[in-house]
Amino acid sequence: MNEEVKIPPQEQDAMPADEHRMDPAPDYAPRHRGAGKLEGKVALITGGDSGIGRAIAALFAREGAKVAIAYLDEDKDAEETRRIVEEDEAGAALLLPGDLSEKAHAEDVVARTVARFGGLDILINNAAQQWLDEDLTELSEERLRRTFDSNVMSYFFCTQAALPHLKEGASIINTTSVNAFAGMGSLIAYSTTRGASLAFTRSLAANLTDKGIRVNAVAPGPIWTPFIPGTMPAEQVEDFGSQTPLGRCGQPWEVATAYLFLASSDGSYYTGQTLHPNGGMVVGA
Repeated sequence: MNEEVKIPPQEQDAMPADEHRMDPAPDYAPRHRGAGKLEGKVALITGGDSGIGRAIAALFAREGAKVAIAYLDEDKDAEETRRIVEEDEAGAALLLPGDLSEKAHAEDVVARTVARFGGLDILINNAAQQWLDEDLTELSEERLRRTFDSNVMSYFFCTQAALPHLKEGASIINTTSVNAFAGMGSLIAYSTTRGASLAFTRSLAANLTDKGIRVNAVAPGPIWTPFIPGTMPAEQVEDFGSQTPLGRCGQPWEVATAYLFLASSDGSYYTGQTLHPNGGMVVGA
């Protein structure tokens, strides 16, 4: 569905937050007919347990890909994503819990993906965390480092581990954010890391052109994911997304289609680019 959905006030006291506690549940499964666009492909999706990551996993499985789902510790959400992939989409899924900001774990995640599925064709760097930090002087070093470890270092570590397995025609897609372009005064650390992922995308794309590996990014706007009740005060959640020209927040499936386009042969002339599913918000390229 793409009509406006009523969201009641709610918040969670954890980051990462849980999708199974959200009301209404995010819409991950569009009325989309698979066309075999990723048939025979293997995709590793970090942060694939919920939100945009879950929608990517479901859509990729519908298009024929085998999916490995890396996540931190949200086991209940991850098990539901595996059920969706294996039962609803008749696909194959591998769950890989742990902290991707630890280089050894990132290497293990890639190794286990390749061992299980026989290769790797698509890497989706999507795992991230965010917290409100309206006063920079009160942002702790611990939280700052945790944000950068999750949102930047994990991208480097997973990509370093994946590159030896990626052949010509492979695709790397990094999640950035509208906040990398527009900025967000209450999400200073998070927005900064998303700017880093944008620069990482453009630089890595230039670095890998000779190898025939495409690198692109997706910069979502306000999307109804566990980030929102896990970050925003309850009274702000009710109006989430109303500032966009479309007047509503987006659903995860409305973003996942951008990843499918970039991962498939449909996006074969795209590298170093960023797609902007953001409800009509104007940002600089």
